[in-house]
Amino acid sequence: MSMILSASVIRVRDGLPLSASTDYEQSTGMQECRKYFKMLSRKLAQLPDRCTLKTGHYNINFISSLGVSYMMLCTDNYPNVLAFSFLDELQKEFITTYNMMKTNTAVRPYCFIEFDNFIQRTKQRYNNPRSLSTKINLSDMQTEIKLRPPYQISMCELGSANGVTSAFSVDYKGAGQISSAHQRLEPATLSGIVGFILSLLCGALNLIRGFHAIESLLQCYLLVYYTGWRNVKSFLTFGLICLCNMYLYELRNLWQLFFHVTVGAFVTLQIWLRQAQGKAPDYDV
Repeated sequence: MSMILSASVIRVRDGLPLSASTDYEQSTGMQECRKYFKMLSRKLAQLPDRCTLKTGHYNINFISSLGVSYMMLCTDNYPNVLAFSFLDELQKEFITTYNMMKTNTAVRPYCFIEFDNFIQRTKQRYNNPRSLSTKINLSDMQTEIKLRPPYQISMCELGSANGVTSAFSVDYKGAGQISSAHQRLEPATLSGIVGFILSLLCGALNLIRGFHAIESLLQCYLLVYYTGWRNVKSFLTFGLICLCNMYLYELRNLWQLFFHVTVGAFVTLQIWLRQAQGKAPDYDV
């Protein structure tokens, strides 16, 4: 019998489970799929926004949007169009019910567990397709899946549920750390955004006066993207800003020099404070 078995809502950046359906089935296959749920939740930031993982008699489908992923487990014969239509409904309801500030600042697992009520109602409707009243929308979803089919995750990409690291994992880990090419930074704070704008302003003022602005642009880059030796580069960039302003001492008044150096120091501090995200905690998804 084709049916949806469970569903979860997970934050993409760290794999924090925000809500999940209550599962009553405790079969061996379900227990194994829960392991895959955990493994996928840790890799969501590196995966496309629409994916499918086939695990024997079960399929795991998920979509990601605005930093939140909606994941479901169904039998392998459950129609794809219904599966992704189900996830699309979860996404629309969750975005309507909870704003991004709440999801970004959540610290406890399952802090939106009340969303389970909507998951259960929607799951019951989709397990009885004759009761669905959105057949017109299903045709739209079918067209969308044909134009942009979900990415098929292979088991070798995911790695085994017993903890054996796969080739996919090696691509993202080196000496126990995620490589800089795929590392994500912590969410930007208000002070970080202000620093970014001020750094751009300093760069624009330098260009208007006919000076180079590469040090300001480099600070903006380091504030937004993760690179190797990021903190060292930020301090060297600040040193370059100080040297350039010393060179321009006769062309600027003290207030201008103070403004440029202060902004440089402030942005350097923001780069130091905005560190890379650590490894996703082992939440019990």
